[in-house]
Amino acid sequence: MGIYPQSDYAESYKEDSSPVTRADMASHDICTGLLSNLTPELPILSEESKMIPYAERKSWKNYWLIDPLDGTKEFIKRNGEFTVNIALIEEGTPVLGVVCAPALDITYYAAKGKGAFKKENDGNVRKIRVSDYKRDTLKIVASRSHKGERLENFLKRLSSKIGAFECVSMGSSLKLCLVAEGVAHIYPRLGPTMEWDTAAAQCVVEEAGGRVVDTRGNPLRYNKETLLNEDFIALGSSELLEYISG
Repeated sequence: MGIYPQSDYAESYKEDSSPVTRADMASHDICTGLLSNLTPELPILSEESKMIPYAERKSWKNYWLIDPLDGTKEFIKRNGEFTVNIALIEEGTPVLGVVCAPALDITYYAAKGKGAFKKENDGNVRKIRVSDYKRDTLKIVASRSHKGERLENFLKRLSSKIGAFECVSMGSSLKLCLVAEGVAHIYPRLGPTMEWDTAAAQCVVEEAGGRVVDTRGNPLRYNKETLLNEDFIALGSSELLEYISG
């Protein structure tokens, strides 16, 4: 946050043309340093780490998976919709997740079997739960920075099956958290994401009673040979699964 108000982020670009700033690296250093002190026995995989070969990773049973700054484009735009994502992965499943939005001063967190929570900017903590789309107009959350023809076609198909809906735009993994707290009912992501983009928020959604699944209805898994996620849908209700195929 010390870098956020500055005019020079020392912005550069990765091979996939995604931006990276001094804040990405500063957050990486802080998170990996603190986690290493907390659990020195656990490996750490970060978006900003040097790539760790699958031959080494495949033996990991438990490890930390972090995205030091999710939503770098939102950080650069200064709209506040960026997060720090930290997940504990156990046998391919996120069992603890923390999604912190520093500029908004809110934090979502969850642990397997313990429920999901939101710490508000006034310091209050409340338990969160997904909501039933049948009780209200269906609310769909979409990416502010990643739209396209496939998403438009998905929305048209969904509308033909389920009727009118409202669409809310948001950046970073906050989109999944909106499903977890019942502000939205469904978040379709029909485009590339990496494992560190989704793991922490997936734990939050699942502990809030929702699901994060691929287009066949299978939960997202972690520490795959390729760290690229399949297209996925975050759902507040399993009943919505019947509308996402095709």
